[in-house]
Formats: sequence, structure tokens, C-alpha cells
Amino acid sequence: MPLLSRCLSAIALSVCLGVFFCSAENVRAASQDTAAASTAEGQLPLDDLRTFSLVLEQIRAAYVEPVSDKTLLENAIRGMIGELDPHSAYLDETDFNDLKNMTTGEFGGLGIEVGAADGLIKVIAPVDDTPASRAGIHAGDIIIKIDTQSVQGMSMNDAVNLMRGDVGTAIKLTVMRSQQEQPLEFNLVREIIKTRSVKEKMLAPGYAYVRIAQFQASTTDELKQALAVLQKQGEIRGLVLDLRNNPGGLLDEAVGVADVFLNKGLIVYTKGRIPSSNTRYSATAGEMLPQVPMIVLVNQGTASAAEIVAGALQDNHRAKILGTNTFGKGTVQTVIPISEKKAIKLTTALYYTPSGRSIQAEGIKPDIADSDNNISAAQSSALTSEASLEKHIVNSKAQNKKKTTSDQSDAKREENAAPAATIKPNSNTSTEDNQLQDALKLLKK
Repeated sequence: MPLLSRCLSAIALSVCLGVFFCSAENVRAASQDTAAASTAEGQLPLDDLRTFSLVLEQIRAAYVEPVSDKTLLENAIRGMIGELDPHSAYLDETDFNDLKNMTTGEFGGLGIEVGAADGLIKVIAPVDDTPASRAGIHAGDIIIKIDTQSVQGMSMNDAVNLMRGDVGTAIKLTVMRSQQEQPLEFNLVREIIKTRSVKEKMLAPGYAYVRIAQFQASTTDELKQALAVLQKQGEIRGLVLDLRNNPGGLLDEAVGVADVFLNKGLIVYTKGRIPSSNTRYSATAGEMLPQVPMIVLVNQGTASAAEIVAGALQDNHRAKILGTNTFGKGTVQTVIPISEKKAIKLTTALYYTPSGRSIQAEGIKPDIADSDNNISAAQSSALTSEASLEKHIVNSKAQNKKKTTSDQSDAKREENAAPAATIKPNSNTSTEDNQLQDALKLLKK
């Protein structure tokens, strides 16, 4: 089995989620599958290849400044892959190293998830306990300037490269925020970010809370340890699992987290054009906290691997989902090394919840709709979703309402996907987390 890994381009600076890392054996198998698919599609278009060659020659001969062939070809590769969808990319040596380092939970950067939307660089979510979160950067902020350089017309890759730098160096981000007339400036210092993905506490006697900030290499183990700590404090009669603003991460860890709360049943499956992209992941016996009522908190910042967990627990009727519609990142990327130092990250599959739902550009609909009193309506509308990202893959299955592979009827599946109830907005204007309080009230009923 390939290592399932999270991809966050450029040191946690762009949103990406469940990713496969291909081993050498997997690369060979994938190459064979790809070759077969390519043959089936027909021969390469010779006229277009001649056009490419002619353009290359014209640039080499007539461009105002000399450009190396290496630069031209790498730019061509970047453009070819980058134009496919928001999550496919060419990874140079720096990008590839950053990607591999992300899986350890220790990396250098700002701790900010960003995405391109409507030609703008928007913040998806700051990562907990990072320079971005401590500085006060919010989901939905629009980055307009990096240090003194405007990002208008700048590609995502160029913006990300500007935000990179040596650990300990300073950077200033200028952002526009909904309902703020003037731009806001944030002075940050790049640092080695050591993230603990799981935090736990008791909300009240018998009622536990677990927060998963992202899915990294140790998340499942951290979750088991957190639940063991909580169990030592007394009987657990209800659990809140907080996945809000969780941008995703390692797919195998998402499967592991879901498995902690399930004794059987399908967790997630993936489907693509080639056989190696088709996988199924099922729960194993030995769930923790069996029969304990659960509520999972989600919002627009809940993405990819986090959506897999929410969807698995929802479809298996293990937990109620409370909050707002999630981000809707339902594609899987395969990281394919093309040399020891470089790789491509290619979208190769869609993932599906146990009931056969593709959440690509759709998201997970909560069972209980509950808005966040800490986010205004204007802020909520400004938050980026997968559907708002440029060149996102359209969910044709959702649009055409095709029959899924689910054993459930369409009517039953729609019943599962639609909100079962709505909680009226909390009038409390304090810093109190109303969603968390609503979840606790529901568990106590």
C-alpha cells in the first residue's frame, strides 16, 4: 500500500488534502496503467507538438533576454499541470522536500492555508498554534500584498514562493477583511512549526471534547491517547469531535481516526481512470467508546481528509454532524517522483463516502445546521470553497444525480445528506463558542 500523505504546497501555504505518495513499485504500476490509458486515447497530436517546438524555438531566438532551455521546459511543465485543476502541480526540489516534511508534523513556514479564487489569494484557514493564527489572520481574509509587493495578477505559485523564507525571518502580509474599510497589516516571523494535531478536555462531568486540527503522521495514535486520558477522568457519556477549520492531511490517518469510532463498515473509497486509483478502506473491529453519543463539529474550513471522517461517521450513523456545509474537496492527488529531487502531484481519483456520495465541490451537509456566532454573514460568504477555486473539477455525479453504488435508496441517501434540524442563531455576542455549547446541550438531552 502506498503511503497516503497530505500535500500542502509550499510549507502549509496552499490548500491541498489527501494525497498518495508513490513508491518506486507503485510508480512502475501507475506508469503501466497510464501507458495503457494513453494508448487507448490514441497517439500524441503531432501538429500540436510541432507547434510547441516552434514556440520554444521562437522564444530561444527572439525573446528580449536569454532564457535557458531548462527554465523554459520547467515553466512549460508547470503550466501544463497547473492548468488542470487547483491541486495538481509540478514539485521542484524545494516543493518536494516541503511536502515530505509536512507529514512529520514539523515544518517551516507561517501555518496558513490559502487558495486561489476569482483571481485572488484567499485564506482558507490558519493552522492552530502557528504564526498566522497567533497574529490574528482569519479564514476568508484576502491577501493583497506580501511585504511591499502586490499580489494582483500573481500566480498562486509565485505568491507561495514569496511567502517562503528562512526560519526566523520576518514577513509582512497585508489583507483585506470583510466589513473592514482599510487593509490590515500583519507582521509575522517564519518558524519551525511543531503541531500537535489532537487536543482534549472535559466540557462537563461525563462529556468530553476532542479537537483535531489536521491529520498528520501521529494523529490516530494521538487520538487514542487523548481518549485514554479522558476515560481516566470518569465515564464518558457523550463526545464532541471538533473538525472545524481542519484543512485535511494524511488520508490514512483520516481512515485511522474514523476506524477508532467504528467497529465495521466502509469508511471511504476512491475511483479513478486507472486501476491503481481504485481503493476501498473499511473499519476493523475494536472501536473506542462504543455506544457513546457523538457530535462532530464542521464548518467551511473543514476539508478533504476531515470531510472523509465526517462523511464516514455520518453515513455509518455513528455521529451527528453539526455546523455549516464543508469545503468540498473530494479529489485525491498522487505524488509521483520523476527524479530523486522532483515530482508531480496529479489528481488521479475522486473519493466517495460510504453511501456513494462524492462531495467534490459539494461538501458534507450537516445533520444539524448551526451557524457560528464568531463569523458574520459577510465573513461566511467570503470564505473560499472548492467550488469557488479556479479550474476546480466539476462534480458531474452530483449535478446529474446519477445512481450511486450505495446499497441505500436515493431517497434514503438524500435523507442522510440533508440537514435534519436547524438551531436558531445564538444571540450571545460574547466570545463563547455557541456551536460547542449547542453540541453539549444536544448530548445532554
